[in-house]
Amino acid sequence: MKRLVILGSTGSIGRSALEVAAAQPDAIRVVGLAAGSNWRRLAEQCRRAGGPRLLAMADAGAARKLEAELGLAAGGVLAGAEGVCRLAAAPEADVVLTAMVGAPGLEPTLAALAAGKTVALANKEPLVMAGALVMAAAEASGARILPVDSEHSAVFQLLQGRGAQEVRRIVLCASGGPFRTWPADRIERATVAQALAHPTWDMGRKITVDSATLMNKALEVIEAHWLFGVGFDRIEVLIQPQSLVHALVELRDGTVLAHLGRPDMRAPIQYALTWPERRDFPGAEPLTLADLAGLSFEAPDAERFPALALGYRAGRAGGTAGAVLNGANEAAVGMFLAGRVPFGEIPRLVAAALDAHAAGPAEGLEAVLAADRAAREFVERRALC
Repeated sequence: MKRLVILGSTGSIGRSALEVAAAQPDAIRVVGLAAGSNWRRLAEQCRRAGGPRLLAMADAGAARKLEAELGLAAGGVLAGAEGVCRLAAAPEADVVLTAMVGAPGLEPTLAALAAGKTVALANKEPLVMAGALVMAAAEASGARILPVDSEHSAVFQLLQGRGAQEVRRIVLCASGGPFRTWPADRIERATVAQALAHPTWDMGRKITVDSATLMNKALEVIEAHWLFGVGFDRIEVLIQPQSLVHALVELRDGTVLAHLGRPDMRAPIQYALTWPERRDFPGAEPLTLADLAGLSFEAPDAERFPALALGYRAGRAGGTAGAVLNGANEAAVGMFLAGRVPFGEIPRLVAAALDAHAAGPAEGLEAVLAADRAAREFVERRALC
């Protein structure tokens, strides 16, 4: 029986993880939940999950409201970033699913790894911002990182029993987002509603915008580098509009392995939570040969989607460049969603932040967080010009 803590339970990944746990009651028991500020949804989730005893909210005010709602004593809900980190390291948990969107997921991930937990990693940002620190923390404690992203879960499954030396290249597949066929001038003027209309995946607002710019795939390239120990020259991206092929791995002898499946995040979540066991997936719609008849693949268009190249640039630069890439992108996406900048400005702001930053070594958490703050401040100033 895996004792599970979910960080970011009120988001789309967290909600799906709770569905998986409910469908596998003999294998998974939810012992803790954490969220940002949505205390009403967390209270509902707590009741449905049988009342997990360990709760945390990043927003201290929301933590107090959750206590009142559930009739808990003061301090019954851990509060603030420190409270989320304490939950991530709680001795009651075996597995910690980290699904907090953005930079706030970094410190709890490090806390869980330092405590030796198995981390089911659903948020890209920890490895993008501080890949060296994250991998070092896992090695020091003997903790295991299991990828939850559909593409990285696919690669993980394809590489079972194989080392990086056997791999010629890894190919991460992308849907292409809602603007795959749009001309550049129309992409430039895309509205928030259009950017959030993803053709195949149901995700949160920030991740959906990242998919529309292809920044999501840029971040995944860096994530793949750290997870699988493969150089950036051996990681490629391919557009697969039907979202049925999630990743491919080419081996040294030219053999190409592909991972196929429906675009349903519950499948990779379940695999991470029940690994190394592979269990029945309740409600799964089988993939038939007829479904595969219309598969198509395209190379990404670097001119219409310049964000993808920024991921390779930051990854190759190393050090604090990943933190700058992520921080600048989060700030720019937030401005777009608030109507402060046009869609086409997002990659330009991120590129300018990378231009302005002299990447230094990511020697510790403070250096990473300082680079993150500097990138956000730069984007804010630049947008006001």
